[in-house]
Amino acid sequence: QVQLVESGGGLVQPGGSRRLSCVASGFNPDYYAIGWFRQAPGKERERVSCISDSDGSVYYPHSVEGRFTISRNNAKTTVYLQMNSLKPEDTAVYYCAATSAWCLSRDFEYWGQGTQVTVSS
Repeated sequence: QVQLVESGGGLVQPGGSRRLSCVASGFNPDYYAIGWFRQAPGKERERVSCISDSDGSVYYPHSVEGRFTISRNNAKTTVYLQMNSLKPEDTAVYYCAATSAWCLSRDFEYWGQGTQVTVSS
């Protein structure tokens, strides 16, 4: 069955770093772009990164650009989100998701269960 499993969350101090991982299985990763999203209480879900299945291009919104980096292993089975210079406002549940469309699509077919990232001193 299709699975996306996130890991790597936890408590991080402001200014610290954390790397999240998303392991994908049950579908052909060659046909899917993988995005990272986050959601904090009372806020809408926000796309924080995405990597294309076709050309490897990446996407970041202004809120994380320069601090977050997305990457994939060669088999495209694991996607990483390296988070640096973390701020309290980065606190959220982080989800990975897959789409057969492009990175900026509104339709992501598969979602993981999420991993909590808390940035606090």
